[in-house]
Amino acid sequence: MDAKSCAIRTSCPYARTFEPRAAVAVPSELADWPRPFVFRARHLDRRTVNAGEPFWFDLHVFSHDRDILEYFVRTFASLASEGLGPGRGKAELRRVESGDQLLYSADQPAATIIRPLELCLMPGAVPVTRLRVEFLTPTELKHEHKIAPRPEFPILFGRIRDRISTLSRLYGGGVMEIDYHGTGARAVAVAMTSCQTHHEDAGRRSSRTGQAHSIGGFVGTAEYEGDLAEFLPWLTAAQWVGVGRHSVWGKGEVRVSQVWPW
Repeated sequence: MDAKSCAIRTSCPYARTFEPRAAVAVPSELADWPRPFVFRARHLDRRTVNAGEPFWFDLHVFSHDRDILEYFVRTFASLASEGLGPGRGKAELRRVESGDQLLYSADQPAATIIRPLELCLMPGAVPVTRLRVEFLTPTELKHEHKIAPRPEFPILFGRIRDRISTLSRLYGGGVMEIDYHGTGARAVAVAMTSCQTHHEDAGRRSSRTGQAHSIGGFVGTAEYEGDLAEFLPWLTAAQWVGVGRHSVWGKGEVRVSQVWPW
């Protein structure tokens, strides 16, 4: 199935998953919705997979649609048979797993009901006064219509909050009750005490359109100090959803690597 075969985009499985768009006229910046998934495959960067050698990647999906697994299995099975990578090497989809749960196997029937992971965004009872965030893949954060040169905390938290709330509104439990003004004001009070980042250039070319896209950005670590207890759950959730531009392709992978006090 491809996008051209979809007469009604909002009801088409392909369009809903891979090319989601607003069903009515909206401003251009709101027309293309974030996709309800992200790839995690940085361990494959600059790697050549030899014939007969297995490889894997992670896929995080954000949707209540119980049929979405079937869409992904069909899509990746088709992509693998048509060829992957610059040389269009042939592959075979063998297994799909979620933790210790087998969801799909090429050899035998498997369960297709996924046990969803639920994350609580409420602050914990333990104070958090300092933490370190790792930017594992190139990250670009937009602020005031420009790319921010550094991950200042108000910008980082703002993009995480907006991304999670948008995913919830479009694919999850609906509109989240968020004190945007209050959280934004408190985020401004958090100081970035260390920033050890550098810029990496990277790009991708769409095999469908032939267009080249920059997927570069900064990588490294940053440390923040302040009253961080209410922000830690959001930063933890960002480890799953990513943050910033083109996060669906693996950009903006972050990890909270250390928290103080212990």
